[in-house]
Amino acid sequence: MSSPAADELIIGVDIGGTKVAAGLVDHSGEIHRQIREPMVSDKDAATGLAAVRRAIDSLLGGDQKNAPAIHGIGICAPGPLDPTTGMVVNPPNVTCWRNFPLSREVEKIYGVKVKIDNDANAAALAEARWGAGRGYRQIFYATVGTGIGTGIVFDNRIYHGRTGAAGEGGHNTIDFRGPRCGCGKPGCIEAFACGPAIAKRARTKLAEQPARGAALLALAGGNVEKVTTEMVGRACAAGDPVAKETMEETVELLSIWLGNMIDLLDPDAIIIGGGVSGMLSPFFAEIRNLLPRWCINSRCQEIPLVKARYGADAGIAGGAALCAQEPG
Repeated sequence: MSSPAADELIIGVDIGGTKVAAGLVDHSGEIHRQIREPMVSDKDAATGLAAVRRAIDSLLGGDQKNAPAIHGIGICAPGPLDPTTGMVVNPPNVTCWRNFPLSREVEKIYGVKVKIDNDANAAALAEARWGAGRGYRQIFYATVGTGIGTGIVFDNRIYHGRTGAAGEGGHNTIDFRGPRCGCGKPGCIEAFACGPAIAKRARTKLAEQPARGAALLALAGGNVEKVTTEMVGRACAAGDPVAKETMEETVELLSIWLGNMIDLLDPDAIIIGGGVSGMLSPFFAEIRNLLPRWCINSRCQEIPLVKARYGADAGIAGGAALCAQEPG
């Protein structure tokens, strides 16, 4: 296949339950322009597709004649999905699509190749090609936010497994007696260490010992139920005992989990992204120090633990990475 022209761009699309974000991305991973449009996820399939088309058309300025040359469209679509066929199967947050051939339908509209994958897989590929994973062959990527998603990239290729369902590291059980995760399994790392779980654990501690969490309680306006994950991070930085204890527990839980991931994959690098990554990054050294307790790999501390390049734009960059020319 011939190389795309240097001035050709890729459209990266990030579809969520309430929004469609789209951006023009070049072949070095720079996002030149982006927009957001509402996603209509609770009507019929055609209405959902129309929302995606509206976002792409808005990005292109509505003038197809003078639009920039587009090499392809990559879409971070809600799973479960089949990245080989481009089929969206039955996403719980986008109920308009059931066994919907999203790739084929978008290809028919725009006449360029279209690829889809889930957000964590695509973001992992963007980091491998353009971000914190450049120069590494084997990448384990985790996005920690409302949930915990993971992606595995070997030699700039996403590892999908036999059916396309591989890489669900966020639903790795670390305590079979633990709280039930949204996926139905008990004790997944997501149930312990995603953003809402961190905030919930802090609220429980604060309700039991409000005097120990004065700074955190003040940030919440005196209302324990108003405590957010972001507040926990700010209070921890200010030395609040409840917030510090909550973050120390989170660090140990993540260390247990990452020790398992290292024993399974032995990656060249671990990359952490997502909305909680900013408050976790000051603890990366502590996580690394804890790894030998939870990992049989005697060289586990050699593996870099780094913050992802792409923050809120991970979906756009990830979508574009699906269609980018593979590095030579």
